[in-house]
Amino acid sequence: MNWLRSFLFVALAAAIASCASAPPQAAPREITILIGIDGFRPDYLDRGQSPALLSLAEAGVRGQIEPSFPSVTFPNHYSLITGLRPDRHGLINNRMEDPERPGVVFTLADRAVASDPIWWEGGLPLWVSAERAGVRTGTMFWPGSEWEIGGGRPSQYRDFDQSLPGFSRVDILLSWLDLPEAERPRFLTLYFDIVDTAGHRYGPDAPETNGAIAETDAAIARLIAGLDARGYRGRVNFVVVADHGMAAVSDDRLIDLDASITREQARVVWDGPFAGIAPLPGHEAAVEAALVGRSAHGECWRKGELPARFHFGTHRRVPGVICLADIGWRYRSSQRGQYPAGGAHGFDPAAPEMAAIFIGSGPAFRRGATIESFEGVSIYPLLAHLIGVAPEANDGTLESVAPALAE
Repeated sequence: MNWLRSFLFVALAAAIASCASAPPQAAPREITILIGIDGFRPDYLDRGQSPALLSLAEAGVRGQIEPSFPSVTFPNHYSLITGLRPDRHGLINNRMEDPERPGVVFTLADRAVASDPIWWEGGLPLWVSAERAGVRTGTMFWPGSEWEIGGGRPSQYRDFDQSLPGFSRVDILLSWLDLPEAERPRFLTLYFDIVDTAGHRYGPDAPETNGAIAETDAAIARLIAGLDARGYRGRVNFVVVADHGMAAVSDDRLIDLDASITREQARVVWDGPFAGIAPLPGHEAAVEAALVGRSAHGECWRKGELPARFHFGTHRRVPGVICLADIGWRYRSSQRGQYPAGGAHGFDPAAPEMAAIFIGSGPAFRRGATIESFEGVSIYPLLAHLIGVAPEANDGTLESVAPALAE
């Protein structure tokens, strides 16, 4: 049996030598994940419903974002990813019209209209710039990510499907990180909408909204566990943001536009916390006389005459008169539909209720810090810095978020 022992010894020695000489497996490269939680106010983090998010904040940096005007979903999501305010990138509202597309109305639900590049060409999303620079990207939902913009798309993306649960969204994103390294994204986005939906339907302080916070947090915990299982612990920069906050509203706090203008005088392009009214030809003076100025619960301006701090009113899609209601109030017109009376956004971006969450966590960020409020457009240069891509011209400043970064 000595020959067998000698053979086994030689074979074992050869195996050990082979393992020692083999190159070590490359560690996963550092990645950046932008997590957008629609309608997540900063104070939601302290309700005891979001331990995973709170853990990220405690291990990193916590702050709040002041959204761009108007404080609604599509304009601010596009501002976060382009660094441009809505009046520059052109997504001036969730519902809008363009004189270059007469008779066409852009809405969130009309995919046939939304696929027209005209709506998006005013800004270049970071995923396009990243792909041009050789940084692969993956967008698990983000407004604009399913359309070709500037001749480019993310390497991986999904068409928006609101019915897709949070856990499924996370699992799809994680599957992209299982791709071969040459195909694996290094910048990814992940979007959750149920906190906003619950806030609209039930109000920001309702148990149902707290339940949506908890459900979203569970999905983020699943994401963190999945990243750890893939060896990404300590190699992920998380940037958690919201597009706006949420304020309580009720049907006894309505400003009746029908009492001031008629269908023969103006078209109400949209109503709600802020309203856009397009006077019909020949009725401009009458509509302005009826609306422009301060009223009991809101204020209206001519296009181009809004307060400078709003940076709004020059784009061709902005209608002739813009009205902004006081917190908790809404403009209503029989020309438009009815909306939930629980919660709403679109109010003055400086109002505390409109503030949006910011968390930065990972190797690029300081630990256990809180920073001052900053404008949402500065998320864009922060993300460009994290992924090493030269930013396009934008309205944000890296200096605004520099206190969040590790030295």
